[in-house]
Amino acid sequence: MVHPCFSQTSDQLDTLINAYARLHKFNGSVLVAKNGTILLNKGYGYRNAANKVANNEQTIFQLGSITKQFTSAVILRLQEEKKLSVSDKLSKYFPGYPKGDSITIGQLLTHTSGIYNYTNNRDFMANETGKHASREKMMALFRDKPLDFSPGTGWNYSNSGYCLLGYIIEEVTGKSYEQAVRKYIFTPLRMAHSGFDFTRLESDEKATGYFKLDDTEATTAPVVDSSVSFSAGAIYSTTGDLYLWHRALQQNIVLSKPEQEKAYTPVKNQYGYGWSIDSIEDRRRVSHAGGIPGFTTNIARVPEDDVCVVLLSNASDNTLGEMTQRIFAILYGKGYELPKERTTIQVPEEKLKEYEGEYEIKPGLNVTMSIKAGELVAAPTGQPTAILYGEREDFFFLKSADIQIEFTRDDKKAINGFILHQNGAKIPCKKIK
Repeated sequence: MVHPCFSQTSDQLDTLINAYARLHKFNGSVLVAKNGTILLNKGYGYRNAANKVANNEQTIFQLGSITKQFTSAVILRLQEEKKLSVSDKLSKYFPGYPKGDSITIGQLLTHTSGIYNYTNNRDFMANETGKHASREKMMALFRDKPLDFSPGTGWNYSNSGYCLLGYIIEEVTGKSYEQAVRKYIFTPLRMAHSGFDFTRLESDEKATGYFKLDDTEATTAPVVDSSVSFSAGAIYSTTGDLYLWHRALQQNIVLSKPEQEKAYTPVKNQYGYGWSIDSIEDRRRVSHAGGIPGFTTNIARVPEDDVCVVLLSNASDNTLGEMTQRIFAILYGKGYELPKERTTIQVPEEKLKEYEGEYEIKPGLNVTMSIKAGELVAAPTGQPTAILYGEREDFFFLKSADIQIEFTRDDKKAINGFILHQNGAKIPCKKIK
């Protein structure tokens, strides 16, 4: 029998996720658990929109970068078995790797190696990710690129570093990366719905990934080959299998408490070994997001309170961070709001022209506002464009994310910037052109 207060919490969680799903801000599966009790494990929206097949707790999703915590766990296990050390130099495993004698396994784990991130190569990402890539081809994407900084002195997210960790696992174990993860994690934990080669997965439970999915549009995304995303992002799984992973960590089955302590200790930029670290109610929260074409994911845990939140989306929903925060608000008895449908107003093109120009969000990140087909379009540096919809005078919003733009004016009523409303923050941004 479920305790009445658990039942109330479950209802609140379901109401929250349903509100996002109704607004086409979430399409996927969710698991929320606390103190060994699963409060919610449910699918929302479609696993396959063309055939009207609904998501449920068995749906299999690509995880993207949630993969990194599994890669780091295998590295820590190999260290415990004295087969490697996180202080080992990269050159020990790949002699002749440029500056490999100044880069450690620990720096690969914490994104402090300075190695160029291959997913920044737009040509490769646009044209090659669906094809099998050998280790040599993958390493050629970053091996000879200059380091972003001297190893250990900075922080830059590097999928390349995590691919190298997978190759090191293969060198040390004599097994494929997949075989090593299965040996240390999937098989002992009975994670029977998890694997690596999503392209060739034959399963009725397999989700189709979408760039966009709503009442009017269902744009499917291409699948990234597992040899490309590899130990940085190739794993697929379900909410239930990820909960088995959480339970095993809580019980120190895969990793001992001291090993988990290493993984959960931030080195730079609140990042440890395959986990981001922050806090809630003075307790440590560890989490990781994932993104791969057609899928966005998030896992967040509070080990001290045995809390686990898993959000897996197959519609590229970019609301998972905000949803996670509101789920935690429910779990910890804090205030939160349900997402609301925003009403749009028609803004004449003459009026829209006032907002055209370039604005600085922060150094190195600008956004250009322009008019296309009678709509105001925002183009941030290096990111996809987004249509802004008018809600009221000088106030616009995105339908694809919880982001609002409030334009500001000077004494002469000319636009001089805007306030960016995002994740509860209000960021002033000035017009520079």
